[in-house]
This record gives sequence, C-alpha cells and structure tokens, in this order.
Amino acid sequence: MNSLVSFYRSSIGKKVVMSLTGLFLCLFLVEHLVGNLLLFANDGGHLYEEYSQWLVSNPVIRVIEVVLFASLFGHALSALVVWIKNRRARPVKYAKYRLDENAELASRITMLGGSVIFLFLVVHLWSFFVPLRVTGTTMTAYQLVVQKFSDPWFCAFYLFALVVLGYHLKHGFQSAFQTLGLMHKKYQWLLGLTAFVFWFVLPAGFASLPVYFYFFSPPTPSAVVLGVQ
Repeated sequence: MNSLVSFYRSSIGKKVVMSLTGLFLCLFLVEHLVGNLLLFANDGGHLYEEYSQWLVSNPVIRVIEVVLFASLFGHALSALVVWIKNRRARPVKYAKYRLDENAELASRITMLGGSVIFLFLVVHLWSFFVPLRVTGTTMTAYQLVVQKFSDPWFCAFYLFALVVLGYHLKHGFQSAFQTLGLMHKKYQWLLGLTAFVFWFVLPAGFASLPVYFYFFSPPTPSAVVLGVQ
C-alpha cells in the first residue's frame, strides 16, 4: 500500500492514473453514445425509456457508476496537481513566446479545456442525472431530453463543450498511450485511427443530438405539458 501511495505521489504516478482513468472514461463515452443514439429511434422515446430503466435497475451499472465517479475525481485531481507542480517548477515565464514553436493547441490548453469539460459535466449532471435520479421529476428521460435541447442557449453551450472535449481527447488519448509505453511505430497508424474515432467521431455523435432535437424534431405534446414553464 505504501509503495502505491509513493508511486502516486510521483509525477509519473499521477500521469499513469490520468492515463488509465482517461481511457476508462473514453470507454464510458462509447457506451453512453450508443445508448443516446436510441433517441433517434422515432418511437416517441419508448426504446430510450426502456434503456434508461434498465440502467437504473441493473446492480452492475450501479457499481460501474461508482467506478466512473471515482475515475472522474481521480482524473481531475491528478491533472490539477500535475498542472500546479509544472507551474511551480517554472515560476518565471519565457522571455519570448512563439506560438509556432510550442506544443499543439490541444496540449497548450489542456487545463483550460479540462475546466470547461468539468463545468459541462456539472451542467449535464444537474440537467439530467439529478432530476431523474436524485430529486425526482414528473418528466420521463426522453421528455427531459426534448425539453433541454429545445433551449438554444443550452444547445450552444453543449456544442461548444463538445468541441473542447474533442481537442481534449485528441491530446489526451495519444498522451495516455505514450505514458503507458504503448506507442509503437508499427501500430501508430492504428492508434491514430482509434484516436480519430474518439476525438472526432464520438463528439460529433453527441453533437448530433442537440442539432436533431432543436432543428428537426418538434417537442412532443407530453413534454410541453409536463415541462417547466
């Protein structure tokens, strides 16, 4: 146990934790997107409601949720500590700052992007998880989605956060494999393709939801009646 604590206290230990938790969160995004795509079933939300009820009643999912929240906390905490240590290690700014000689944009704004994503998670949980699982609501999960994605400001923030998430994943996914020593020239093309799926395809898939519900799918009558006025 002491050896694990000592390892985590080191910079490489925190980066390993960030890598492992980050990859686990990426896998969760895949599952989350697959479930959300059921919203396109054009059945008034019936299939999505069945999926939502299965998530709530499945004890395995409850355990995974605990691991998920622990991973989110561990990922954010490790990133914050590493960022603070890096700032303290270089208290004096560079005399000259040349944009083209520095790291990629996704790398330079990792902490800022992480802060935006954290704010997005808070808004997302408050908008969907809290009313459905904590405080209770008269609306179904599908009706809640329709209501939220009928708000232009909510949609705009949602899409902006997904763009930031894409940049964050582009840098983080490849950095995770490099930290774990899994980068190899022979398989670099495969890692690049997989990274593209995570930093572009996944955010684009999530972005299709607010676009669809705001522009192409009129609110259901039940959602209008039960929605907050």
